[in-house]
Amino acid sequence: MITLRRAEKKDCKRLLELVHELALYEKAPNEVTVSLEHFEESSFGKNPVCWSWVACDNANNKEIIVGFALYYIRYSTWKGQRMYLEDIIITENYRGKGIGKLLMNKLIDEAKEKKFSGIVWQVLNWNEPAIHFYKKYNATFDDEWVNVSIDV
Repeated sequence: MITLRRAEKKDCKRLLELVHELALYEKAPNEVTVSLEHFEESSFGKNPVCWSWVACDNANNKEIIVGFALYYIRYSTWKGQRMYLEDIIITENYRGKGIGKLLMNKLIDEAKEKKFSGIVWQVLNWNEPAIHFYKKYNATFDDEWVNVSIDV
């Protein structure tokens, strides 16, 4: 039985394990450089900058986190506050069981409750399973904008 709940500080170690699993899947295992302490502070410190929902398998009266969705608030001068979905991660042997849909629907509900103007995110152009999943939500794919970043 899968349940959703808000992430708690005690979950951060497992969430980072899932982040590393995603990095392997995305062929970038050495790109994850965030520390557990920074991850905890960013989510549960004095001024949190991101929030998460976790998906838990509660079989055998033991809770195991099998996925999560992490988001933060992005501000658009054109659209106002928007939810930025940083990641939806489901551990490999739980994919294809509807857990991503549970998390995505939870995010949509939360975005509506908070009166955000929408949800935005990125997906790698070769990640066909994720693209197929997002198309079920009638997501708009934009090939006009180019990702830009600076490491400091």
